[in-house]
Amino acid sequence: MEQIPLYEAEMASFAGLDTQVLGISVDSEPCLKAWAKDLGGITYPLLSDFWPHGAVAQRFGVLRDEGHSERAIFIIDKHGVIRYVDVHDIDAQPSNDELRRAIRQIDPEVRDRPEPQEPEPAVLPHGGIVMYCTRWCPDCKDARAWLAEHKLAYTEVDITTTPGAARQVERWANGNRTTPTFDIDGTIVVDFDLPRLREVLGL
Repeated sequence: MEQIPLYEAEMASFAGLDTQVLGISVDSEPCLKAWAKDLGGITYPLLSDFWPHGAVAQRFGVLRDEGHSERAIFIIDKHGVIRYVDVHDIDAQPSNDELRRAIRQIDPEVRDRPEPQEPEPAVLPHGGIVMYCTRWCPDCKDARAWLAEHKLAYTEVDITTTPGAARQVERWANGNRTTPTFDIDGTIVVDFDLPRLREVLGL
């Protein structure tokens, strides 16, 4: 799920490489519409592979026996040929930078185009509890509820909208954009790791 809004946040950079981003899921169309709304709005197409159930996923070799699809990324060139395949665990998806490098290698027409200008990184907060998160992340929602239950004040940083925040999380989380990630007075806790959070916060 995490990759969907991260693509949305960097759509201009993919468009600059003549690339159309598509999402596809075995969920039904109404489910995808509700999901996109819950994510804050997705402007690129989300396609339903619901019926015949998983037919596209099966043709691409990523349909699981239980009817769900693997998390997978395919880059298809302008001639309809699959040139890149990555099947990955939920926390090991390729970064957008890696995908853009692959697109440049595949398509000579965009290989030498300049990199888009990235916005200046924001001044990220320090001190106290800072939670790096997204709007839609289930673990982030659980973390908000846990912090509220313990009456702990915190600052929230959305990595999809705050320039530089996603790259900061990548540095802390071994190249992954794991949310939530906490900066607690300089001590980093990656993921909603309750034993570690209790230890750091003295609970």
